[in-house]
Amino acid sequence: MSEHVTHWIGGSRHEGPTERSGDIHNPASGQITGTVDLAGPAEVDAAVAAARAAFPAWRDTPLSKRVRTLFRFRELLDSRSDRLAEIVSAEHGKVLSDAKGEVARGLEVVDFACGVPQLLKGDFSENVSTGVDSYSIRQPVGVVSGITPFNFPAMVPMWMFPLAIACGNTFVLKPSEKDPSASLMIAELWAEAGLPDGVFNVVQGDKVAVDALLEHPDVAAVGFVGSTPIARYVYRVAAEHGKRVQALGGAKNHMVVLPDADLDLAADAAVSAGFGSAGERCMAISAVAVVDSVADDLMERIRERVARLRVGPGDDDRSEMGPLVTREHRDKVASYLESGVREGATLAIDGRVHPVLGGGGDGFWLGPSVLDHVEPTMSCYREEIFGPVLSVLRVRDYDEAVGLINANPYGNGTAIFTNDGGAARRFQNEIEVGMVGINVPIPVPMAYYSFGGWKESLFGDSHVHGTEGVHFYTRTKTVTARWSDPGQRPEGGVDLGFPTNG
Repeated sequence: MSEHVTHWIGGSRHEGPTERSGDIHNPASGQITGTVDLAGPAEVDAAVAAARAAFPAWRDTPLSKRVRTLFRFRELLDSRSDRLAEIVSAEHGKVLSDAKGEVARGLEVVDFACGVPQLLKGDFSENVSTGVDSYSIRQPVGVVSGITPFNFPAMVPMWMFPLAIACGNTFVLKPSEKDPSASLMIAELWAEAGLPDGVFNVVQGDKVAVDALLEHPDVAAVGFVGSTPIARYVYRVAAEHGKRVQALGGAKNHMVVLPDADLDLAADAAVSAGFGSAGERCMAISAVAVVDSVADDLMERIRERVARLRVGPGDDDRSEMGPLVTREHRDKVASYLESGVREGATLAIDGRVHPVLGGGGDGFWLGPSVLDHVEPTMSCYREEIFGPVLSVLRVRDYDEAVGLINANPYGNGTAIFTNDGGAARRFQNEIEVGMVGINVPIPVPMAYYSFGGWKESLFGDSHVHGTEGVHFYTRTKTVTARWSDPGQRPEGGVDLGFPTNG
């Protein structure tokens, strides 16, 4: 990790002076490990200008050459994946194995983008009228931007820029200022792969940089992943400035457990999906809706598993769960344990007393926590906690569980655990959620399917990656053409009538 993290503009690190900077922490120790420059409008203008200047040549670069550059980037990324994961772990706090998984899932999108020539093919219709053909082509939109969150500093940007660049756009990334170093390593890999200067740029920063990108007249499209209030803001401001927007918001992902489910499998899933990456995942399970007849049995199995979880620094091979990303976020997440009890929930597992390997020092620690007997009116259920707090709601039956999920304003991901195929099929049909798991707790789609939620988990019409990602980063142009045979001229004459086929 660099001690000083700055921007990447026009093919190199930005060396200009900066008016503002922020601290980078190691969440496991609480220590400051570096500083990051925070961009203002001038740095954003420079990055967008570099991307705009690079766009015409990159757009006109043959598809085969663009794809060869992607293949080189893919091989470099694969060979340096362990180092990238170490950077992610050091600044975010997630354990190294989890960081490696993040990089691997991002790499899958690069793999998918390498096949973009097949996805950019248009349609052709011969003789739509006498001697007239019609066809469609997909073309890049121009300079596009990605505004990405702290929880996946490598994977979420890779949901966006591989497809954007493969489609012929130029890209400006605004990563989280909490863990910015991964973005610079990615930029260096692009340069080593031979990507022309200005096609991929990075501006570090906070809301100042975000607003500058949302309002910039030369940015044609904006992708965003983060909380619902900010996603709504990004969608509104960018749309007001005439941009195409793809804004993924927050989540309150439910896991339904029916009485016929394999309770050991369900308990494994609830613990894994609830506490992996310290719950800092938009696809984490944060609410378990379990039918009351098996709730006590499931809770006992969850307690047994949580007691064995090893919480510790990300670079300790024994650790299964790391710290939270900042002290402020840890304190906010821990406050839901107190408010949950005040509002009537039972604190079944208190993560504040969970042991930490090595003692924890001054790190941002909160162990896995479970609130039982949660009701839909409680703040721990209504709000996105984004930490290692699992809420357990006891329901009468399948119908009550489905009604609970469909009434929730979020619609990102959900899962059902059952051995009843009919119930599972009914669930996937009736549930108002964008991504559904059946006996799979974190139904994150593969790169060739789209990722995105419904309701207040998505603002805009397009999900990320998959064919929807290709459509987001391209515009359709339809051409109608008539070519006469040599020596022949079509019948002329002025005709003010509306053209018809014939």
